[in-house]
Amino acid sequence: MRRPTFRPLLLLLLTAIVGAQGLAQAQTAPATATVESTPCCGPVTAEGQRVLKVLDDSDVEHLWLNHRHVNWQTGEPDEPENYAGHGNHSHCSAFAAAIGQRLNIYMLRPPEHSQILLASAQTQWFGSASGKDAGWIAVHSAEQAQTLANRGHLVVISYESPNVHKPGHIVIIRPSLISAQTLSEQGPDIIQAGDKNYLTQNAKAAFKWHAAAWPNDIKYFAHAVPAQPLNSGTPRT
Repeated sequence: MRRPTFRPLLLLLLTAIVGAQGLAQAQTAPATATVESTPCCGPVTAEGQRVLKVLDDSDVEHLWLNHRHVNWQTGEPDEPENYAGHGNHSHCSAFAAAIGQRLNIYMLRPPEHSQILLASAQTQWFGSASGKDAGWIAVHSAEQAQTLANRGHLVVISYESPNVHKPGHIVIIRPSLISAQTLSEQGPDIIQAGDKNYLTQNAKAAFKWHAAAWPNDIKYFAHAVPAQPLNSGTPRT
């Protein structure tokens, strides 16, 4: 009489255990990825899409270029390429003011202030009585700033240089389905003119030329967008 063997039963049991573990891993891995990629700050609304179109239509990668003197409203060069006078460096503040103009939103700009050292002056102005009267509000976190951008506000991140002879910086937050993890690590997605112009970049990289700025010395400000912003780059005075 042959002795009973338990090897088939043992193999069956081991297969079941391994299969259960694999199933559990397959079920938990997507959940982790989903948490990491879930948008942090709400959907991009129709109003947010409208602002996004104005940003994307700006052609910032070819206008408001560093080392050229430009018309602040259009970003087009208005002096010869070999012009070496004042105002031929980066144009972050002129670009931000031009986008504000296209959305029917005022921020400090020429002729009230020249393009020279304008970003620092804008940062001061946003928080002043004049800035508040013009509709600008201070925003106290990246999450709140991104949420307002997604809802269709014009939201900026600005930095006032502690050296009155050196420029600050200002960028505009893009409406975006950014995750909380990415927001925490890199800041909001932005558009900027500057030492290098970007249609899309993260805020941490955008402020890398201002070592003291990120993340503790930047400020967020937001303004509601009127119902009918301008839909083109046509300057409005």
